[in-house]
Amino acid sequence: MGAGPLRLPESATPFKSRAPVPYSRQRIGLEDWGTLGRASPSLQLCPSRSHKVKQNEVTCAPVPFTADDHQFMNEALAFARIAFSEREVPIGAIVVREGKMIGRGRNRREFLADPTHHAEIEAIREAARSAGTWRLEGATLYATVEPCAMCAGAAVNARIARIVYGCADPKAGYCGTLGDVPRDGRLNHRCEVEGGLLAEESAALLQLFFRARR
Repeated sequence: MGAGPLRLPESATPFKSRAPVPYSRQRIGLEDWGTLGRASPSLQLCPSRSHKVKQNEVTCAPVPFTADDHQFMNEALAFARIAFSEREVPIGAIVVREGKMIGRGRNRREFLADPTHHAEIEAIREAARSAGTWRLEGATLYATVEPCAMCAGAAVNARIARIVYGCADPKAGYCGTLGDVPRDGRLNHRCEVEGGLLAEESAALLQLFFRARR
């Protein structure tokens, strides 16, 4: 890989560069991400509230995502694009409570040489500092890609109420794909999980990143 930042094509959606970060998940090939974000039963809105959820199924929202959900996921995508420009796997995350963004993060594993520096971890850390407590009750974590086991566990430990993610992660996702940490009934706290919000945009950014690496 040559030196210098990667650049999004001019046709890509512009974003505002805000202060905050990589991502220690398995390196996933472009072909794996190619199917993400496409229509699948697990990422569609439930046809009815009586829909029976199978074990480890990525459940969907019983009602459509709100305008605020779209706005906040777009904010997370903005941080994913910053990570892209820094040659990190483009994943972004934010934490929102009472309608306000209190934590932001992007992948910075390569830059910081830190295997734990996922976007979600950075966002949760900043949110805790902002709130002045590790307990983030009532908060929502928005992540452009399904959180891994570490990040899902961090959300549970932070008492986050809800996790909303973009595209599923077939190699490391633990919010319904490979496992379901946030909704494990054996834990003392569980999070609501909703996947598929702006999934195509999230997957397209990953595709673009891996294509640029080849």
